[in-house]
Amino acid sequence: MALLKSPARLIQALHADKSVKLPVGLSLFGLAALACYGLIVGSFSGGHQVWIAALKISLGTLTSFAICLPSLFIFACLSGAEVSVRSVLGILSAILALTALLLVGFVPVAWVFSQSTDSLAFVGALHLVFWLVAMGFALRLLERLLETLQIRDWRHIKIWMVMLILVSLQMSTALRPLLGKSDSPFPKDKKFFITHWAEHVFNAVP
Repeated sequence: MALLKSPARLIQALHADKSVKLPVGLSLFGLAALACYGLIVGSFSGGHQVWIAALKISLGTLTSFAICLPSLFIFACLSGAEVSVRSVLGILSAILALTALLLVGFVPVAWVFSQSTDSLAFVGALHLVFWLVAMGFALRLLERLLETLQIRDWRHIKIWMVMLILVSLQMSTALRPLLGKSDSPFPKDKKFFITHWAEHVFNAVP
């Protein structure tokens, strides 16, 4: 609950704990919560897509954060922060866990629409809004965590935030389909996420 109510306590814990126990615990919690959210995403199509979506969303999100880990360390150093790889790992695990926790909070709403409509465009847009809202609050936590590291120039961190969002959105396209059904669990062609939405979501709106 420190993620929601007492970020200051979380900051203290990340600084006090010199091991990777807390980051690993936060990451495991995040993966479990993302898998729960993925089950609801997959329930739109049903069948094997239920567990496939849960696996894709949890591991895909973890991969997105892992891809952005080196750049966060570099940008934090460029911003004048006193950081270590362990502290950056702890920060990333915290925002991963908060993103997952917020998505779990949207599960009841997502379930209602997944079971009551067959509009791929609407449900896809709904999950996109949920994801962006969750990421927005998680990145606010990132700012709170980094404020304690004496950041002198926030421009690099703002750039990294945009990078993380873009990577996560592209990952959702690279692991498609998450909502619809397909003969193959993974795509056979490469596609930019805006192109994918334009072809399979926006064109589906009457």
